[in-house]
Amino acid sequence: MMTIAENIQAITGTLPEGIRLVAVSKTRPVRDILEAYHAGQRIFGENKAREMAEKFPLLPADTEWHFVGHLQTNKVRMIAPFVAMIQSVDSLRLLKVINKEALACDRVIRCLLEFYIAEEETKFGLSEEEAVELLESPEYRQMKNIRICGVMGMATFTDETTVVRSEFRRLKTIFEKMKATFFKDDPEFREVSMGMSSDYLVAAEEGSTMVRIGSSLFGERISRKG
Repeated sequence: MMTIAENIQAITGTLPEGIRLVAVSKTRPVRDILEAYHAGQRIFGENKAREMAEKFPLLPADTEWHFVGHLQTNKVRMIAPFVAMIQSVDSLRLLKVINKEALACDRVIRCLLEFYIAEEETKFGLSEEEAVELLESPEYRQMKNIRICGVMGMATFTDETTVVRSEFRRLKTIFEKMKATFFKDDPEFREVSMGMSSDYLVAAEEGSTMVRIGSSLFGERISRKG
């Protein structure tokens, strides 16, 4: 069995230059995250606010925390003081709360707009129409403590590569539309977060700038109650 450090080396060795690895550490003990950290990994993704807040003080200060799961508005306060990026913004309501909590912490929080690109009803995300409505809203234009840096999406969980590739291609097209219409002169709007353990190589071919990998790095997921 390969170690976490060996898995990181193997995965990063397959990634084209410019694509960053987000190590999805949800449910993983701090010792595993530290092993990845000491192997050179710095960006870690969590999908539970409380779990992220518990782990934050136990990791070195230069650890970069990304929230990658569905975020409830009443949990934003737990992570606002330290989270580097919230990748899963799927509503104007959530963005307003992030802006409010970032202001309270005197921070600007980087965010990605999550889009619904899969054929599975269990996935979250905006439609293109909802994203346009959000970006054209007076509320968004008044926000000073968030910065939208790109898009995120999850493909259908399937072995059919053509389906996955089509969905990733659609997300990249959405990114290009949003860039041209709303962020043409904003160099910060550059991220396309797509690709997980089962499909990250396809995502890389379709223009991903960040891949979110958990099981291929840490091993099979550990169940956690609560």
